[in-house]
Amino acid sequence: MDLSQFILSLLHSLSSLDFVEKVDFHTEVFILKGRVILRKNRFLQVYFNELTETTAFALIEKDRRLWGIDFDNIRGWHVHPVENPESHYDVNFMAVEDIINALAEAWKILP
Repeated sequence: MDLSQFILSLLHSLSSLDFVEKVDFHTEVFILKGRVILRKNRFLQVYFNELTETTAFALIEKDRRLWGIDFDNIRGWHVHPVENPESHYDVNFMAVEDIINALAEAWKILP
């Protein structure tokens, strides 16, 4: 997936969530870094590198991860679950839409 496809998929998927307040993304040639500002003083940290296909989503509150989904060439796709965000378990490929759907499910569980 190229950077522009990633951004379009991400913005489209986020548009359906009622707890999103705003987005703040920065691109550097083939890299996207940014935050999705959410209600409850939380944000979703987002990173995507088109060349390495590294992808990282982390739901953050008060400087700690509450949940996340990542991909890198060493560990592959993995989830940091709400129940224990410091751990991770392997999952199959997840499209941006799937990740944002998983975020919505995690949001429902969190206090």
